[in-house]
Amino acid sequence: MKIGQLSEVARTQVETIRFYEREGLLAEPKRTAGNYRIYDQTHLDRLLFIRHCRALDMTLDEIRVLLRFLDAPTENCSAVNALIDAHLGHVAARVKELHLLEIQLKSLQQRCQAGHVVSECGILNELTQQSRIGQSGAPELLGRGRGL
Repeated sequence: MKIGQLSEVARTQVETIRFYEREGLLAEPKRTAGNYRIYDQTHLDRLLFIRHCRALDMTLDEIRVLLRFLDAPTENCSAVNALIDAHLGHVAARVKELHLLEIQLKSLQQRCQAGHVVSECGILNELTQQSRIGQSGAPELLGRGRGL
């Protein structure tokens, strides 16, 4: 199948497929005489595996490791289990960060008094104040963990 067909079947954008090729996650497909990429079931299966791993919030490096094991079916899989254990630790940390974010957003929401003009908006005033504190080097309350 051509890249457009693979894109449609896998529900993945063409540029994402090309990115995975450049990153070495997907093997370069054969090309037709007209220089079109031709993909087969192996490409589709691998792309679906990658997408599933991404849906589990795995990094490209984690996926590379898993793909190496997938390509070596007789290897011991204890490293796969260790990778998942480490990923679970990252997920647990992210859940804690998201919980703190939820608390911060609820605190902001409580500052809202309906019927005020924008200049008196508690949410906007607090966000402005916190952004100034963040700019001066003090720890930010909002946006932690997201590189914002």
